[in-house]
Amino acid sequence: MASDLAERVLAGDPRGIARLIRNVDDRVPGYREDLRALVPSTGRAHVIGVTGNPGVGKSTLVDRLIEAVRAEGKKVGVVAVDPSSPLSGGAILGDRIRMQRHATDEGVFIRSLATRGHLGGLSRSTSDAARVLDAAGYDLVLIETVGVGQDEVEVTRIAHTTLVVVAPGLGDEIQAIKAGVLEIADVFVVNKADRDGALTTVRDLEAMIMMRGEPVSGGAHAVGHRPGQLDEEALAAQVGWVPPVLSTVASKSEGVAEVLAAARRHAAFLQGTEDGTKRLRRRAEQELLSAIREQIRERAGEVLAARRDELIDRILARAIDPYDAAEELLGG
Repeated sequence: MASDLAERVLAGDPRGIARLIRNVDDRVPGYREDLRALVPSTGRAHVIGVTGNPGVGKSTLVDRLIEAVRAEGKKVGVVAVDPSSPLSGGAILGDRIRMQRHATDEGVFIRSLATRGHLGGLSRSTSDAARVLDAAGYDLVLIETVGVGQDEVEVTRIAHTTLVVVAPGLGDEIQAIKAGVLEIADVFVVNKADRDGALTTVRDLEAMIMMRGEPVSGGAHAVGHRPGQLDEEALAAQVGWVPPVLSTVASKSEGVAEVLAAARRHAAFLQGTEDGTKRLRRRAEQELLSAIREQIRERAGEVLAARRDELIDRILARAIDPYDAAEELLGG
């Protein structure tokens, strides 16, 4: 039986949603029972991850995506992951400030989460927060990563569709090669396309896609451009999903509709092809492994608390090495 808090979330109560996300983030006792009650009502939202280096305009793009979806009358939930404050440990809230104009819109829910030292551009609670928003009836859930650069690949574990945002003149092409971003992008967005070098950035990304032996399905030589010559459905059937490269000037809302359309085509691909089904299974597997890792860390921490000093003393006395100490601890 669902708790009162879970019932409030299922009814779409913003205060109930905020409270449960806070409970999840703080690991308040009982949060897992509330999440468990929401499971049957999840799986309806399209979860889009937005990642990329700092300064490429992720927050502005998210803001304009909210605007576009709300114009359709659909509800949008946003999880904006911000760096942790070195003093309080909380989120610095930069992303939420940029989206402030949506604060009074009842069809939009925005929550900032602090990384709290979690790597990969997300916080430990991002996946659960997205699940809460899904259960609460939001049609689209946007997850904006913190913008740390080369290790923001964890978003693919949570999002159905990953937008990798780059900008001309910031060295993002090299960063993409280093980080393996080519493999995690479902849609490339070249933002600030009114700047010099935008066309070069587009061509570099297209070249990297071609290096994988795949044709390019959405090359962009003007803002929001989508070539009509390629049959994307036939292409996907042959080689799987090929990330389109789209250009935007998000600050002017240019090209945003095309990005949203590409994300929706990708969602349809996931639902309608064997490759898409495999992707969804890998996503579920990663969620399972993440949950296992977290529970192991929690339980190991509880056990270690009782034997911490003893094991440290033995390591310092060279009576045991750290690996044997860990094996002894886990074996017990």
